Amino acid sequence: MHRTEANAERGEKSDTAQLLGRVGMACYGVVHLVIAYLALQVAFGDSEQADQKGALQQIGSTAFGQVLLWVIAIGLVLFGLWQFLMAATGYEWVSGGKRTRKRIGAVARGVVVIVLGFTAFRIATGSGGGGSGNQSQQEFTAKLLTLPFGPALVVIAAVAVLGVAIAAGVKGVKKKFLEDLNTTELPGKTKRWVGWLGMTGYLAKGVVFTVVAILLAIAGFDSDAHKAGGLDAALKTLAAQPFGTALLTVVALGLAAFGAYCFAAAWAHKR
Repeated sequence: MHRTEANAERGEKSDTAQLLGRVGMACYGVVHLVIAYLALQVAFGDSEQADQKGALQQIGSTAFGQVLLWVIAIGLVLFGLWQFLMAATGYEWVSGGKRTRKRIGAVARGVVVIVLGFTAFRIATGSGGGGSGNQSQQEFTAKLLTLPFGPALVVIAAVAVLGVAIAAGVKGVKKKFLEDLNTTELPGKTKRWVGWLGMTGYLAKGVVFTVVAILLAIAGFDSDAHKAGGLDAALKTLAAQPFGTALLTVVALGLAAFGAYCFAAAWAHKR
């Protein structure tokens, strides 16, 4: 095969990978929209499991939803693989340390999304999908606490999660996510809406990660793994605060905004 033909074939495969990854990113957006819906249920007194697994179970609760759940499961795995591809060859539009940070972020995102995708597969096949996010967080915390200097390690983990929260907030406020989009493909009004949705979504995720970090820090200081929690616990903690219904409603709308942003990012993300 000639070099030009090989390059053309690689380009076609790359285009295919990009397309499948973008479809997966849209599926990621669907999951966030359902999480936002579950968060609203929590805000108004329903005790649904308001995390990623709860969202997938909600999607698969009807006959049509079962079909959709298979599509989302496949899409999430494809999105995760796309993130690995981006980590290996992407973000050429930025340089130096910034590119490295973006690629590390893509690897982390890829791992999380592929795990979520396989959870969707397990739910779709009726094999459960493992425990809730809270149970997983508590099991992880309990294992850390059994190690030498376990409580300190848990607090360090909480600081790391807080760093993720701050990074999400900064990304939202400064609209750094727009760097990764071909905004020239978006009409003027659409670009403004995408900027608003992304900003609101990343700020909401920053709030949720902050609460997760606080719960993890409390578990470390008290040496009690049961005080840790994941997304579900974070949302329910917000609901339990003064004006919790209003606060959680705002966060739920922010998560919905992030879900909508994922659709725009799937369309306009740079290669």
